[in-house]
Formats: sequence, structure tokens, C-alpha cells
Amino acid sequence: MAEENKQTEDTQEQPTLPLPILGHQIGTGASSGPKTEWPELIGLTVEEAKEKILLDKPRVVFQVVPPGHFVTMDFNTRRVRLYLDASERIARAPQVG
Repeated sequence: MAEENKQTEDTQEQPTLPLPILGHQIGTGASSGPKTEWPELIGLTVEEAKEKILLDKPRVVFQVVPPGHFVTMDFNTRRVRLYLDASERIARAPQVG
């Protein structure tokens, strides 16, 4: 009988704990790694945007994309594309990729 009680105790369900959240949470402002997107740079010139991005990611390579131009779909962790509008200002949030 003591063995039956021990087996019952061993198989009782343990409470589950929530899993830790890893990485960047979109929309919460919480970040555990380096910055990968710069929405605050929309409307700035290319030189202004480059200067601010280099403060966060000093080894990044920039690709300036004029309006109406196509880009490849590959992902490069060292590249930041700067999409321009007709007035040669940043048209959308630069991001790593």
C-alpha cells in the first residue's frame, strides 16, 4: 500500500509556470537586444538617418532605395535599407534586413 501511495504522489500533476518571453516584443516597447528598426527617422534626410542608425549599429551597411525601385527579398542582418520619397527623404521606417 505504501508503494501505491508513493506512485500516486510521483504522478501528480505539477503546476505549470509561464514560459519566459525571449527577444523583442512588438508593441510593448520592451527590448532585450540591439535596435533593429527606426520609425522615428521617417522624414529625415539620408545623411541624418545614417548618422542616427550608426549610433545603434556601427557596422551596418546601407542600401538607399529611390522611389519606385525594386529590391531583392533576401535577408541580411548587416544591411539597412533606406527607402526614399520623391523629395529624397526617408519614406518608411528603416530596418535591419
